[in-house]
Amino acid sequence: MPAALRGGSRTQAKPRVKAPASSPKSRAQQSRGGVYTPGKLGTAQGVGLSPHHALLAAGGVLAVALIATLATGHRGERAGADISARIDKMFASLGFRARAVHVEGASALAMPDILQAAGVYKDQPLLGMDLEAMRKRVEQVGWVKQARIVRLLPVTMVVAVVVHYQLAVWQHGGKSLVVDDHGRVIPEADAGRFPGLPLVVGEGANEHAPEILPAIAQRPRLKDRLEALVRVDDRRWDLRMKDGSLVQLPAVGEQEALMQLDQLDQRTRILELGFERIDLRDPDMVAVRPRDGALPGQLVAGGA
Repeated sequence: MPAALRGGSRTQAKPRVKAPASSPKSRAQQSRGGVYTPGKLGTAQGVGLSPHHALLAAGGVLAVALIATLATGHRGERAGADISARIDKMFASLGFRARAVHVEGASALAMPDILQAAGVYKDQPLLGMDLEAMRKRVEQVGWVKQARIVRLLPVTMVVAVVVHYQLAVWQHGGKSLVVDDHGRVIPEADAGRFPGLPLVVGEGANEHAPEILPAIAQRPRLKDRLEALVRVDDRRWDLRMKDGSLVQLPAVGEQEALMQLDQLDQRTRILELGFERIDLRDPDMVAVRPRDGALPGQLVAGGA
């Protein structure tokens, strides 16, 4: 019996089929399920962490840091800051580092000041940046009216700005300054780089320029002949023309006076006649002074 058992047939174990080794291409395809591209995951795989697991681990550590902060007060805050710095450094080692900064909405003149205020340096850990603090710094730049900071993982920062409109060059106190459409000085702007802006002169000229310059811009013949707007006693304007003549506007009703001058110029070409002075301060009469010391004359508002 024992011999018969020994000589009987045995059931042979079925050979196990080994799974084929995954190719680099298939591993790359599996990694595309998240927000990270395969090319940026080589470092993570090298240290034995998948991006998904790295994010989970970071989230867990941040949760622990938050609990520690709430439980231990300032000591927890310091511990949480230390943990956050370590996490930021870890993600930087995975490739999340600043390699490019794009500034949108700014001129070439404004861009250097904006980049300096943003303060982003090469290979700076991207996830640990304080975007709100960066936004506030950028909005303190004179060029900038509003800013928005965007992180484009894994390596790019975007600084999108709305800039102040450069309205005029203000000459006052021996200085020439660029002002925006609210009369606010843009300290970073070099007035010499803006020869095409209109020139306003005198105390208060910057504040009142936004009120009159749009009306002048609508009158091409006047605009082309204008050299500067001079604020007189901070209450009214004199228009200094390129041919040396002077147009005096009233303290009240300057828009109506400009319309009156425009209509008169269309009929008589008064801006081409070379008068030394055209006085519009009286709404019912236009007074003119010829050159060469001739006696002043008067033109009624209708142009007769």
